[in-house]
Amino acid sequence: MSKSNFSEEFKRDAASDHRAGLSGFGGFAALGVSQHSLYEWKKKFSSTPGDQGNDQAEEIRRLKKELARVTEERGILKKATAYFARDAK
Repeated sequence: MSKSNFSEEFKRDAASDHRAGLSGFGGFAALGVSQHSLYEWKKKFSSTPGDQGNDQAEEIRRLKKELARVTEERGILKKATAYFARDAK
């Protein structure tokens, strides 16, 4: 079995064409690429730094941190309200 070496540009173009739906099931054979290789290239080139998935993960981390802070503040305010309401009686 021979191993073909494709350029990075070819791999990136093939992966982006596949993501766009331009190469259907017959597209693998037309490119001379196995289905497995195309899926590997798609996975490799879709997980680049600054990807939307990374941005979403960063946003989720930021929101979780903010939620923890706000929840803590709310707890403090509840305790303060209960304390001052008790003294008002």
